[in-house]
Amino acid sequence: MIWARPERAGRGPRPAFSRADIAAVAVRIADADGIDAVSMRHVAAGIGCATMSLYNYVPRKEDLYELMVDAVSAEYELSEPTGDWRADMLGLAHQTRALMHRHPWVPGLMSPVYGFSPNALRYLEHCMTCLDPLDARYGTKMELIASVNGVVTTYVANEIATAERTRSLPWSAEQEHGVRIGYLLSQVSTGRYPRLAAAFAEDSGPIDLDAVFERALTRTLDGFDK
Repeated sequence: MIWARPERAGRGPRPAFSRADIAAVAVRIADADGIDAVSMRHVAAGIGCATMSLYNYVPRKEDLYELMVDAVSAEYELSEPTGDWRADMLGLAHQTRALMHRHPWVPGLMSPVYGFSPNALRYLEHCMTCLDPLDARYGTKMELIASVNGVVTTYVANEIATAERTRSLPWSAEQEHGVRIGYLLSQVSTGRYPRLAAAFAEDSGPIDLDAVFERALTRTLDGFDK
């Protein structure tokens, strides 16, 4: 675990690069070309050192991922809690959604493995502080945080996948949507799917994705609100 190792030994020359330097380069590569483009060779070239030299700072690619997740976790604006734990958690969830859209590779790296870096711990402690007004055990509060983050991660991963697929289409998203809706309506109108027909009749769209996101979060919080 990279965080259990000192960044700099007590003796010897000062390192040429910091972990922050390395993480910044890796994040920049991932933002531009995707997580698969993040290799020790590319990162070494970005900071200006030999690939084997980089291993003296970051022994494994998993360590590099930890540095990257920690670096972007520093982007949270952790304001003073308002005393309204629901509003505070919703605000943090919206920050997470925006962060993941700025760094589309993040949902693919979300794992408890990367949840105990310095900035991740800072985020968790802030969440727990926001939840002080909630009358629940700390274990329950941790489950709440995990549930909210799970909803956000799943939702954003789907948004990103949809956007990437749209960009790869040889036709416009509007044309794709029109063909799919036409097919669905032709099937629903056969009478074989009465409940789906009723659902389409009740709300024919378009879907407000921001409102769906908000409702998903609200319903998650409802499960913890006594």
